[in-house]
Amino acid sequence: TMKINKIIIISLALFIWTACENNNTTSSDFEPNSSWIFVANEGNMGQSNGTISMIDDFGNVYETEPIGDVVQSLEVYGNKLIVLLHNSHKIIIYNITEDGLSMPGIEIPIDNSSPRDLTVLDVEGIENDKVYFTNWGTPGIVSPSIKVFNLFNYNIETSIPVSGLPEDIIIDGDYLWVTIPMNPDWSNASSVLKIDINSSTIIETIEVGAGPQEIVKHNGDIYISRKYSSTDDWTTAIHGATKIIGPQQIIKKDFGSGGACGGSILSFQSNIYRSFEGGMARMDNDLNLDLENKIGAIDQSLVLYNVEEINGNIWFAIVDKNYSDWSEVRIIDFNGHEVATYTVGILPGDFAYWHK
Repeated sequence: TMKINKIIIISLALFIWTACENNNTTSSDFEPNSSWIFVANEGNMGQSNGTISMIDDFGNVYETEPIGDVVQSLEVYGNKLIVLLHNSHKIIIYNITEDGLSMPGIEIPIDNSSPRDLTVLDVEGIENDKVYFTNWGTPGIVSPSIKVFNLFNYNIETSIPVSGLPEDIIIDGDYLWVTIPMNPDWSNASSVLKIDINSSTIIETIEVGAGPQEIVKHNGDIYISRKYSSTDDWTTAIHGATKIIGPQQIIKKDFGSGGACGGSILSFQSNIYRSFEGGMARMDNDLNLDLENKIGAIDQSLVLYNVEEINGNIWFAIVDKNYSDWSEVRIIDFNGHEVATYTVGILPGDFAYWHK
């Protein structure tokens, strides 16, 4: 095990956090906080101003000091928060308490790997749980890959080389599923990888259509959101989806250009949803979108950057089309009612939930 030195457990009153205004604040003077929603604020690339926002039980929002260049994604693992920093080429692991995060956390450099997304293999009773994370690498230095990080000894166990730039990753029993939306020259790619966890080998490369983005399993099938450009300068983005039913059984559908969105897809109860034209639309078995009953109506002058389901509500990360300093998080329930709106850091992307 790694000895952790100089960790300071912060409380909400310490100056490391900066409170942000929101419209849903409740006094917590007499009730202890028991949960956090963590928001990965990417920040502006090259400026090392990425942060983490934290929302407590009572709707209070706190933001860390800058922690690096592009806070790409994060995941809760027990009482730890695992954070990937794309342009800083490192992992940071924090301890979580009801009062916040243990600062400054443990930093693990990862050799110019440019990490993107992660999933955690947490096996009960096994000490060497693992993080699988996608990497774009650095041209001429480190090739794109999926890396395996051991949460017991904090070492990279192995690296699985891939062709193209891997993005989203999920774990499904003995397999990893990974989207490859772009080639190393940023042109459209079109495959999803199925990787055997036990052997760390790619056992299947499935062509799913241009620009696979996010991936989710729903009712035994694999659903993929797609977004790709029909022009070299990305002035027009085409949105679509693909469903992998089984061997040689694939359904693909394009939805057209639509409004600006990141291509989120989520499963909730018996339905599957895909972001399109400022909201989340339910998809049927043939990938048709129910646009008349779309949840959310984000102004088309804004970008629906990421969408996730947390505790039965839909969390919308919204940014302006210039990807500058204006950002907010909007929570809407599945009946379309707005629950809360929060001001967070620059370019909010990934979400994670922790409960005491």
